[in-house]
Amino acid sequence: MKELLCPAGNFEKMKAAILYGADAVYLASDSFGMRAAADNFTLDELEEAVKYAHSHGVKLYVTVNTMPRSLEYERLKKYLKRYGQIGVDALIVVDLGVLQLVKEITPNMEIHISTQASIVSSHTANAYHKLGAKRVVLARELSLDEIKEIRKNTPKSLEIECFIHGSMCISYSGRCLLSNYYTGRDANRGACAQPCRWNYTNANPLSFAEEKRLDYNLNLEEYKEGSFVMSSKDMCMIEHIPDLMESGIDSFKIEGRMKSAYYTAICANTYKIAMNEYLKNPQEYRYNPLWLRELESVSHREYATGFYYDNPMSNPQTVTQNGYLREKAYLCVATGESDGEYYYFTQRNKLSKGDVCEIITPGMTGRKFEVDGLYLPNGDEIPSAPHPSMVFKMKVPYEVKAGDIIRSSER
Repeated sequence: MKELLCPAGNFEKMKAAILYGADAVYLASDSFGMRAAADNFTLDELEEAVKYAHSHGVKLYVTVNTMPRSLEYERLKKYLKRYGQIGVDALIVVDLGVLQLVKEITPNMEIHISTQASIVSSHTANAYHKLGAKRVVLARELSLDEIKEIRKNTPKSLEIECFIHGSMCISYSGRCLLSNYYTGRDANRGACAQPCRWNYTNANPLSFAEEKRLDYNLNLEEYKEGSFVMSSKDMCMIEHIPDLMESGIDSFKIEGRMKSAYYTAICANTYKIAMNEYLKNPQEYRYNPLWLRELESVSHREYATGFYYDNPMSNPQTVTQNGYLREKAYLCVATGESDGEYYYFTQRNKLSKGDVCEIITPGMTGRKFEVDGLYLPNGDEIPSAPHPSMVFKMKVPYEVKAGDIIRSSER
């Protein structure tokens, strides 16, 4: 059974991931995780998250993938002990000192080795397995053939996890100093400012600088599309599900703890649909172009297949367009309540009578309809739902369940 592992930057995103098909979620508490800018979870919130995930048959992994300084270890011990007490399923680590401490504090805890460890060989994978790792998250710089070779030369008791969708990093498996150079924020301690994705302009005829930091010059070549500091395309492997399913990878990981709940839901839903279609009958499996349409509806940069098929030296897959390709508007979410022929929704973005929308239900791609009327719970008709989190009702020509998403669409 292949695992679909989805990001959970906060409780709302975790619920979206679980509702839309995640087999497991990964998240961070308020310390020692590599996404310090995400909302993350306090220890009390984490306990509730574990209960929620387990009640839905979903595993929960916590990232502890920074490199703590010596003075931080006493506080880390308290966190590790609490993780064991509340039933976290696994910890994602990279630092050898942390790995050893996990074994001492919570000896029954599963240990997953982070992609930050840059594992690119079966020798390294096996060494981590001997140190107590149940799973290794391979470096994103590997080709599909290299992944297969690692699988062939590692025991089945060692699980392999690989990223299949989301942002790529211009440095090797996330180890970067560019953020430190520009802002003093340490990318290796969870505080990356992502300067590789900033907009750069002419500082003088021979160099470029970030538009708000003109004193920090870089010698770069400008292309007609603009100037970038190796800003990478996003990974998207939806068109290659058979290759993934037959590769020996145990867990397919989606990047994006700092992305929206809509992003989480759509990515989880789309990959789960495709994986289930393959499992029904591998010989009869057919790629559906609607799946890529779904993934193009979320905030992303240009898509590519990472290093699965391309040599990073000959094709670095840097972007040609400045900025993100914006996601369709996430308009509202179904509460699960109905009033006869009307369904209740909670507003996320402004929705108006006459808008053309699509409804997203777990296990299905978007289905289009036109809003023919909006009403307050008391029955009063309104021209639009403009207020954040307001509850309203409307007709939808499909069955609606709690958590279904309404998004904008073209006519």
